[in-house]
Amino acid sequence: MFTDKNRATAAAILPLVGGPDNITSIAHCMTRLRIGLRDRSLVQEEALKAVPAVMGVVEDDTYQIVLGPGTVARVTPEFEALVAEGRAAAPAAAAVSTPTPGGPGGHPVTAAELASQGAALKQARKARNATPFKLFLRRIANIFVPLIPALIGCGVIAGLNGLLTNLGWLPAIVPALAAIASGFMSLIAVFVGYNTAKEFGGTPILGGAVAAIIVFPGVAKVAAFGLELKPGQGGVLGALAAALLAVYVEKWCRKWVPEALDVLVTPTLTVLISGLVTLFGLMFLAGEASTAIGTFADWLLATGGAFAGLVLGGLFLPLVMLGLHQALIPIHTTLIEQSGYTVLLPILAMAGAGQVGAAVAVYYKLPHNGSLRSTIKSALPAGFLGVGEPLIYGVSLPLGRPFVTACVGGAAGGAFVGLFNQLGVGFGSTAIGPSGWALFPLLDGTSGMGATLAIYAGGLAVGYLVGFAATYFFGFTRQMLAELNTAPEPAPPAPATGSDPDPDKQPALA
Repeated sequence: MFTDKNRATAAAILPLVGGPDNITSIAHCMTRLRIGLRDRSLVQEEALKAVPAVMGVVEDDTYQIVLGPGTVARVTPEFEALVAEGRAAAPAAAAVSTPTPGGPGGHPVTAAELASQGAALKQARKARNATPFKLFLRRIANIFVPLIPALIGCGVIAGLNGLLTNLGWLPAIVPALAAIASGFMSLIAVFVGYNTAKEFGGTPILGGAVAAIIVFPGVAKVAAFGLELKPGQGGVLGALAAALLAVYVEKWCRKWVPEALDVLVTPTLTVLISGLVTLFGLMFLAGEASTAIGTFADWLLATGGAFAGLVLGGLFLPLVMLGLHQALIPIHTTLIEQSGYTVLLPILAMAGAGQVGAAVAVYYKLPHNGSLRSTIKSALPAGFLGVGEPLIYGVSLPLGRPFVTACVGGAAGGAFVGLFNQLGVGFGSTAIGPSGWALFPLLDGTSGMGATLAIYAGGLAVGYLVGFAATYFFGFTRQMLAELNTAPEPAPPAPATGSDPDPDKQPALA
C-alpha cells in the first residue's frame, strides 16, 4: 500500500519536471528530492506544487522538491525506477507531457499568486546571493547533507543509551548500544573525506583514504614540532581540509604525470603528499580550530546566552531562506564530536517555532481567505516537525511583514533557551537534521532529561506565542488586510464555446 502511494507520488512528479529525458541526476537529503534538469523551462511548477505530497519547491544548483522527512526516502527510489523505465521505453513514452490548462488543479487563485510571489522572491534572492563565497558554502553543505540520516539514527540511539544508563535499566544492552551509536561517529572523517573529493572533482576513494589517516590509531606514534598526535585530532574539519588538498594534488598529477604511469604514480603521490601534510600540519591546525569552536560556543552561551540566543534564533530563518543553513553542519558536527551534542541546534530550532506561530496568526487574521488558510493547514504539520520551507515560501516570505514577525518569534524562543544556558542548564542535540517536535528524542544535557525537555518545550512555546502575537498585531497593514481578507471572486460560468474564464477578474495581492 505504501509502495503504491510512493510510486503514485513519483509518477505524478515525473511528467511535471519534464519527463525522464530531462533528468540528469537524482538524489535526496532529509526532506528534499534533488534532481538535476537539462531544461528548467519544462518544469510545470504550479502543477508540481499542487501534488498532494509536495510541500514546496526550492531552485538551487539542483531543483529541490520538498516532500518531508520519511516520505522523500521512500519516493526517491520509486522516482529513480520510473526514470529508468521511461528511458528504456520507446522515445514516444518519454515525451514531455503537455501542461494542464488552467493552472494547478483548481487551487484558489490567491494562494497560487502568493506562491508565485514567493517563487519570484526566491529567484531574485538566489541571483543576488550567487557569490563565490556563498556558492562555496553550499558545496561544503553538499558534503555533509548525505551524512544526515546516519547522524540522526546514531544520535537517537545515543540518546536512548544515555537514558538507559541514567536510569540503570538493561545494563547488559548498554555497551551494545554505545558501540552502535559510536561506530559511525568514530569514522565520520572517512565519509567526509570521500564526499569532499567527490564534490570537488577528485577521486572519492582517495579523499577517503587520506581522511582515514586522521582516525588511524597509529598516528599516536607520530610526533612533530615536539607534539604528539591523537587519533581523531582535527575531526571533520581536518578530514575536509585533507581531502580538499588531495583533490588539488590529484589534479596536478593528472596534468603532469604521463598516461602510461598515471595509474601507479597519481594515487601514490596523492595519498603520500596529502598524507604527510595532514600529519605534520593539517591535523594540528584543524585540532586547534575545532577546540576554538567548542570553546567559543561554550563561552558565548555561558556569558551572553540570552542575547546570543536572540541573535541566532532571529537570524536563522533568513539563512534557511537563502539555503545557507546547511553550511552550519560542520560546526554542529564538530561540537557533537567534542561534547556529544551541539548546543546551537535547539536555539536555531526556535526559528521554526516563530514561523509556525506567525502562520497560525495569518490563518486567524484572514478568516475570509480560504485559499491561503488551506495552504497554511496543509503546511503546518510539517512546520511543527521543523520543515519550514512550505510556510516560508508559501506564506510568510511573499507576504513580507509576517516573515519579519516570524523572525521575532524565533528570536524570543532563542533568547529563552539561551538564557537557561547562561544560567548553567546546558543542553543540545546529539544529532543534526530534525527540528521542532522531532528534536525531542535527540536532546541531551548536563542537568537531567526532565529539565532539558522542559526548557526546550518552553522555548517552543515562547516562539509560538511571540510569533503569533507579533504577526497578529504588527504583521499586516490596513491595505494588506483589505486586499487579502477576501474570498476569491467566483469564476463566471464557461461560455458555450468552452473558453477559459478571465483570470484578470481575481483580486491582486499587495
